[in-house]
Amino acid sequence: MKNVDSLVSEAAGLAESGLSRGEIADELNVSRETASWLIERATPDAEQPNGRPKSPQDIHIDWSTVGQNGRRLDHLGGILADVLSTDGDANLVVGIEKAGVPLATAVASELTVDLSTYTPRKHRWEKGDIDEYSGSFSHNFSSVDGADCYVVDDMITSGTTISETVRAVENEGGNVRGCAVIVDKNGTDRVDDVPVRSLITLVNLTAEE
Repeated sequence: MKNVDSLVSEAAGLAESGLSRGEIADELNVSRETASWLIERATPDAEQPNGRPKSPQDIHIDWSTVGQNGRRLDHLGGILADVLSTDGDANLVVGIEKAGVPLATAVASELTVDLSTYTPRKHRWEKGDIDEYSGSFSHNFSSVDGADCYVVDDMITSGTTISETVRAVENEGGNVRGCAVIVDKNGTDRVDDVPVRSLITLVNLTAEE
């Protein structure tokens, strides 16, 4: 069972292997701020001039029980495809790197349509303004130009990545019919008038003082 200490250890190991903080956030299914906190928590106090950073408000989601098994992914892809079909037909599925791609592959297989992949700018992010970076589509997969698309990812944390992907598809000449994720931690139901469907939505019930 994972806990904060195990996530700190994972984050430190991923950082040592050369992953950016944005990639670590994606790998651990947490926000960029949480990824930074986990990495900094692994740093000895003596190396932190301002002391330990304040703990972020976030939830770690572990869906590896599904992700480690192809048959389970196929079943999940069928569910996501069924959910997306309520938003009209599409002829291409865009998977957001990294975890969204196997899900998008399963959805595309279920619907018998083409596949595209998008690498968001957060994968290059370390610190500072994320707008300094840019995302990209892989040339090894289908072009989104002229296609009616579904966008698929594993989860929404802040909504930034799904918004970026929708706009990137539209900038490349595609039309996004709908988006789908397994878990939505932010309560995002639309992005630029595009419906966003989630299988599970987390609701923070903490009362404001």
